[in-house]
Amino acid sequence: MPTKHEQILQYIEGLEVGHKISVRQISKALGVSDGTAYRAIKEAEMKGLVNTIERVGTVRIEKKQRSDIERLTFAEVVNIIDGTVLGGKGGLHKTLNRFVIGAMKLEAMMRYVEPGNLLIVGNRDNVHRISLERGAAVLITGGFDATDKVKQLADELKLPVISSSYDTFTVAAMINRAIYDRLIKKEILLVEDMLAKKHTPAYLRAGETIARFHELVRETAHSRYPVIDESERVVGMVTAKDVMGFAPEERIEKAMTKNPIMVTPKTSLASAAHEMVWEGIELLPVVSDQRRLLGVISRQDVIKSLQYMQKQPQVGETIQELSFRGFEETVDRHGQTVFRGQVTPQMTDSLGTLSTGVCTSLITEAALRMLRRLRRGDLAVQNMTLYTLKPIQLESVVEIRPRILDLGRKQAKMDIEMTFDNQVVAKALLTAHTIDR
Repeated sequence: MPTKHEQILQYIEGLEVGHKISVRQISKALGVSDGTAYRAIKEAEMKGLVNTIERVGTVRIEKKQRSDIERLTFAEVVNIIDGTVLGGKGGLHKTLNRFVIGAMKLEAMMRYVEPGNLLIVGNRDNVHRISLERGAAVLITGGFDATDKVKQLADELKLPVISSSYDTFTVAAMINRAIYDRLIKKEILLVEDMLAKKHTPAYLRAGETIARFHELVRETAHSRYPVIDESERVVGMVTAKDVMGFAPEERIEKAMTKNPIMVTPKTSLASAAHEMVWEGIELLPVVSDQRRLLGVISRQDVIKSLQYMQKQPQVGETIQELSFRGFEETVDRHGQTVFRGQVTPQMTDSLGTLSTGVCTSLITEAALRMLRRLRRGDLAVQNMTLYTLKPIQLESVVEIRPRILDLGRKQAKMDIEMTFDNQVVAKALLTAHTIDR
């Protein structure tokens, strides 16, 4: 029988998209405490079933597929630009296809306004009305209000009219930045991407016997299982090695490893892989915020998914890649790989010298690029020690020389030097783990 927590999640999932919910309404409808309702709503938000908007409330939304992650809902736009919803709250769950900046004459502007668009415009009442009639939501910049007729029309059509105190250029830049950030996130595999393809895992209860463990091994042909308590929370892991020497009638809780390492659906696969390699773990339980068991992932699952990821096209660039964009790779007269580039204003701190964070990123990227050519597989930096010897001024042309000290099957150790005008200005020792494809 499902727990009260699970019943609330099922209830929320069964609600119509756009339905507004609250802690009080959930507790009254299902006869649960406010605390239980609050925790379930928070988990539903983590799962992408609901979204909470300031000054509006919590609304049931359609869960996004991985392919649609870069598409923003109007509710998310409100949060991004710190906006106020003037009308059309019933449509906040809808996603926008693209945004249009209304900085032209009405006739020219309306050629670009289509259903699902968001028109960013100033205080132009006629434009607001026509945009809504064409199926597009409206974002009014400069902190202006809308007329009562526009608000009424927005409510009838369930198309949001949003007001923001920022100017047109600023809100467009903020929305564009959010979309770009999501494009990067879209290419980062999470544990939940694997979990959706897997069935409910086999598990044991803390009060069951060792005999039940052996029975489960025969049923599933596996040798590792999460252990849960009466509240369905994960309290341990048990393996074939753990039960050796225990009598069949003894309880699982005596043999299990307590407080195991766990991950959530939002943990990146890279983090899960690093945890498994570093701790020597073959199986990780995947849990909710309340430590309830959602599934398990094995080391083989992670490696297969990371292999698949290597074949996918990359969209967007991380800060590390952007910092390294202006660097070119050459080989010096000694045959050593050298990365050469200029320190730009974006790389500096308030004093006009290369910031420590950017210096770390540059050195790390140079080291990983060299390693990728020598070792097939994904790489994770285990640790790095950085010594900054001299300040590096704006517009200085620096050279980075990574050198391998030791290259094993699973681990690589490197020495990296950053030089300016043939003088060493920074030095680092780096250790990286490799995950074989």
